[in-house]
Amino acid sequence: MKKTFKIILSYLLITFNSYVFAVENNSANNLKIGILAPFSGEFKFLGETILYSVNLAVHDINDDSIKIFPKDSGSNKDKILSACKEFQEEGVKYIIGPLDSTFKKELKNFDDLIFLSLSNMDSVIDKNVLMMGINLESQLIAIKKFIQKQKKEKTVILYPDNENSKNITRKIKLLEFQNYKLFKYSSDSEILTGQIEKLTNYKKRKRNLEARVKKLEKSDLPKDIRELEQLKQKYTLGKVDFDSIVIIDFENGLKSVLTSLAYTDVSEKDVLLITANQWFDNGILSETSIKNFYFPSINLKNFNKFNKNFSEIYGYEPNQITIISYDIAGLLYYIWKNNIKVNSANDFNMKNEIKGKIGKFKISENKVIQNLEIYKLEENKFVKSKF
Repeated sequence: MKKTFKIILSYLLITFNSYVFAVENNSANNLKIGILAPFSGEFKFLGETILYSVNLAVHDINDDSIKIFPKDSGSNKDKILSACKEFQEEGVKYIIGPLDSTFKKELKNFDDLIFLSLSNMDSVIDKNVLMMGINLESQLIAIKKFIQKQKKEKTVILYPDNENSKNITRKIKLLEFQNYKLFKYSSDSEILTGQIEKLTNYKKRKRNLEARVKKLEKSDLPKDIRELEQLKQKYTLGKVDFDSIVIIDFENGLKSVLTSLAYTDVSEKDVLLITANQWFDNGILSETSIKNFYFPSINLKNFNKFNKNFSEIYGYEPNQITIISYDIAGLLYYIWKNNIKVNSANDFNMKNEIKGKIGKFKISENKVIQNLEIYKLEENKFVKSKF
């Protein structure tokens, strides 16, 4: 009972603080942080979670000079434009949000505002918009380093053939992977299976197996009998023409590719399997027959600690990306507290790495790059790689 009361009290205090910040002393000495998130409509839950995450950051910083100005972005352009005009009138310069890059063109018209979006669509600072999400370039940098440390020499990079494929291709070529092959696949599972069969030379390897089994079945030698029993557990015989695979996909798309690789007898014992950031998705544990693969990600210890703290106060698990809004609030406070002069988004470029809940990240050369760690899915749990 006492624990329940403590949770409710904390919820009330922190929620109350987030809203009174905007109407209390409106001193020019305050750090004003706008939050542009959906507090109505389909994504209302996500918007509220972002607000609560920022509120946790303010609570942890413990400085009454921080004032929060939350505004509803809804899901349409008019609401966003209206909210931005209100930010201007209230003298709010820094905006956490919006969630994605859909209205980036419209945001550029408010050149006196700086938007720190939760989007991960690009690493590059675009005029007055910084996309603070875990971007593809940061993931590919971590993956490239990991492949080099593992001394892999032939890499296949798989990604879906969709509206994002051009951007993926561009980023891969920009980072100059060594001795790699690009492979785009269909979202149609039947077509995908055939494509993976072709990539892995499945039919020839299957014929090799059938021929070897047929030969061993004619032998009574103990070693041949043992080999035959082992081969009966396989679908194919022979190695594939690569030693590492990178899969840039998520959720159902990733699960389909992993399933196809398992079907074509690509073993994680022979091939290094790396995927894009999975945010420690527990759903992957039970929905794929491949149980060992690597991926770049944010700091797991901090992620679990943040989620636990959030759920203890608010009574539910936060959306994965809301931890980014916590770090953005911390970044803004650091800039304000250290009197770093900011006239435009370009002034966010800094020499030093910044340490946040997600881990270390750096804003330099007009790019936001996260220093991601490599984790492994091993025996149904996530483990930080030692490499």
